[in-house]
Amino acid sequence: MIDVTDLSKSYGAVQALRGVSFHVDAGEIIGLLGPNGAGKTTTMKILTGYLQPSEGTVTVDGLDVLTQAEQVQKRIGYLPENAPLYPELSVQAYLRMIAELRQIPEDKQPALLSEAVRATGLEPYLTRPIGQLSKGYRQRVGLAQAIVHKPKLLILDEPTIGLDPTQIVEVRRLIGRLAEHSTILLSTHILSEVEAVCNRAIILINGEIRADAELAELEASTDVILILAERTPGVADRLRKTEGVRVVETEPSPTGVAYRIKATNGADADSKAPPLDLRAPIYDLVREMEWPLIELRRDVRTLEAVFNELATTGGDEL
Repeated sequence: MIDVTDLSKSYGAVQALRGVSFHVDAGEIIGLLGPNGAGKTTTMKILTGYLQPSEGTVTVDGLDVLTQAEQVQKRIGYLPENAPLYPELSVQAYLRMIAELRQIPEDKQPALLSEAVRATGLEPYLTRPIGQLSKGYRQRVGLAQAIVHKPKLLILDEPTIGLDPTQIVEVRRLIGRLAEHSTILLSTHILSEVEAVCNRAIILINGEIRADAELAELEASTDVILILAERTPGVADRLRKTEGVRVVETEPSPTGVAYRIKATNGADADSKAPPLDLRAPIYDLVREMEWPLIELRRDVRTLEAVFNELATTGGDEL
């Protein structure tokens, strides 16, 4: 559905994007994640044909965004960070205007408008001026205009910004329902947003992609956590001699003495070997040495931990 290759964009001396490349298959829900100023909105504006890149190519559904912009835009539904609403219009009048702008044939408008209204829960508010709606329902109107033509690709830029917790949950559920019919690219700097609705994340930092993977892959870790009931001499040294162990670090623990054990290929992004599972050999060692075991488990990183690691250290791509 989306192919982006070596995309770069400069605003004078400021380079917003640097060699960005990624691929999105039809039916995916992708979270474009990054801090403010990372280049997320610039990427989305280029995808929609609103901006031209300085370098690189972008295709949507096999069509070039630069040379076939009109055909691309017919396939896209777009909700920018600030929804393009007219507060003096009623919901119904606004959506009819959008249908006309989308050049939807008049005989098909009633069915498509009704479907968009039902999907976004706007039936009770059709005659209400948009300016009288709550922030959450104005966002629903923005989503309705983005899906009224049943787009193949739905691009959402910070769709829950400024909403209260209840409204956020409602919009997330709505996005989940919309994903049944459209590929969705969702831009946000809110980590929980990606975890709640996406199955894959692309992390942009300083205009570059630092990670592009399924959430489960991003959060996976080969680190093993060992917690002993009491401090025992020689534990760290003995663990380091275990095959496959690269680093042993002590960590604070309220229940005992904790050790973080890293595998030899745990930090090697270029390694093609399957990830090591050190739990079995470490458990055998614990039994052999009769150490007072409390807990032995594989660590799981949160998306927040992954993001902070990339944002603060400028670490290698994942």
